[in-house]
Amino acid sequence: MRMSYLSVTIFVSLLNFCSSERNLEFSLSEIARSDRQWTGIAVSQEERLFVNFPRWSPFSGPSVAEILSPDSLMPYPDNSWNRWQPGDPPESYFVCIQSVFVDGKNRLWILDTGLDVNHGLLPGGSKLLAIDLRNSNIILKYTFDTEILRPDSYLNDVRIDLSHNHAYITDSGNGAIIVLDLNTGNSRRLLDDHYSTMAESIVITVEGKPWLAPDGSAPRIHSDGIALTPDEKYLYFQALTGRNLYRIATRWLISDSVTAAVLDDKVEHVIQTEPADGLAFDEDNNLYISAITGNSIDRYPPGGTLERLITDSRLKWPDSFAISGKGVLYVTTSQIHLAGLQTDPFYILSMSIR
Repeated sequence: MRMSYLSVTIFVSLLNFCSSERNLEFSLSEIARSDRQWTGIAVSQEERLFVNFPRWSPFSGPSVAEILSPDSLMPYPDNSWNRWQPGDPPESYFVCIQSVFVDGKNRLWILDTGLDVNHGLLPGGSKLLAIDLRNSNIILKYTFDTEILRPDSYLNDVRIDLSHNHAYITDSGNGAIIVLDLNTGNSRRLLDDHYSTMAESIVITVEGKPWLAPDGSAPRIHSDGIALTPDEKYLYFQALTGRNLYRIATRWLISDSVTAAVLDDKVEHVIQTEPADGLAFDEDNNLYISAITGNSIDRYPPGGTLERLITDSRLKWPDSFAISGKGVLYVTTSQIHLAGLQTDPFYILSMSIR
C-alpha cells in the first residue's frame, strides 16, 4: 500500500501523540497532613474537601471534617454530631465513620459503621446520612438493623446511584453488598458470602513486610472498594485481601424479583489486580485503583490493560479516592499496615489526571 506524503505526516503525528500520551509524568502534591488516621475523602462541585476519621483507637477531634487549609480542619456539619462518647445515643452522633462521598446532586453522604470497638455494633448506630452542602443540614438518614447486618459486619464504602435512586454499600466485615432503596428506605443484603465479595486466602506484603494480625494470622477483609460507572450501569467491587476485581450490572441489584441464585450468576470477573482499598471512576470511564502493596496508584482504562500511573513513598496504604470535576484525583493515606507505629504523617495527596 502506497501512502501519500500527507498520509505519512498524519500517521507519524498520531504515533508521536500516542507516545507522548503514554509517557505522561504524573506527580503528587500534598494537600493536607494529619497526625490522626483518616480513611475516606470526598470533594464537592465547588472543590470543597471533606475527610473522615474512623474511631479505631483512643479518639479526640472530629469524626468528619471539612479541610479549610493544609493545617486547618472544621468539624462537619457541626460540633454536636462529632461529640459522641460511649453511653451517648448512637443515632444522634457519629460513632465510627468509615467513608464519605459526594453525589451528582452535590450532597455529602456519610457512612457510619456504628461500631464501638469495645462493645461491637450499637443498635441505631449503623447509618447513612446525606447533608445539603448549601446549608449543612442533614436531609436524609437511613439506619440498618440486624436483618441486614451481621454481628461482625463493617460498613465500608458507599456509592449513590441517582439513575435508580439507590445506594450501594460494601460490608467488609462479612462479605456482601447492601442495596438501599433511597425512596422507601428498604435495604437488602445481596451477594452474601458470594465468592466475589469474600476475601481470598492470601498474605499481603506492604513495604516489604507481610501484613499480619497480632496473633500472626493473615487478616481477611472482604468486599471493600466500590465504584459506580459514570453511566451508573455497572457496580465494580473488590475484597481488600483479594486480587480479583468484579462487577455486576446495577439493573440486577435494584430488581426485587431476581433470586439470589440468579443474581450470583450475574457477577462478572473483570481483571486481576494487586490488593486494593480504594476504587473510583473518572468521567471518561477510567477506573483508578489504590495498589496498597506497591505504594502506587493504578488505572484501568475502558477496553485497555491495567497500568501503573505513579509510585510514591508517601503512598503508605493509599486508601480512598475522590475525583473533582476539574480532573483532580485526591487520595488519603491511612498506613493501616503499620498498626499505630507510623512515623510519617497521614497525607491527603492530589494529582491531575487529565
